[in-house]
Amino acid sequence: MARTRHEIPTHLAVEDRLVLGLSARQAMYLIAAVAGGYSAWNEATAAPPELRLGLAALCLLLGAALALVRPGGRGLDEWLFVVLHYLATPRRCAWRPREPDPAEWRRRTPAFAERAPRVAWTEDGR
Repeated sequence: MARTRHEIPTHLAVEDRLVLGLSARQAMYLIAAVAGGYSAWNEATAAPPELRLGLAALCLLLGAALALVRPGGRGLDEWLFVVLHYLATPRRCAWRPREPDPAEWRRRTPAFAERAPRVAWTEDGR
């Protein structure tokens, strides 16, 4: 009987490579950059050609930077999220005991001894 071999995946935390060694996210950023550059060149016909070329080049450079620059092994979009999270969180925390609310200490229902029993066979239920 022939032995069957099964490959065990060892790189589960690695993004899949889609095209030319790029992950799906990187390929998406490059495609969006090319589409944005083409749109900037093609749609701004009233602007001078130098401005249109500059906008198209800016779109391409930003998309290429987002897709290909990976400091610390992480993309620029992840670093942007980290910076925004850092700026949004407070730097100091101060704990103060909360003042008790007197309404929370009051009884909402009567005590057990004060309750009147309900009898089901009477007409009014008392």
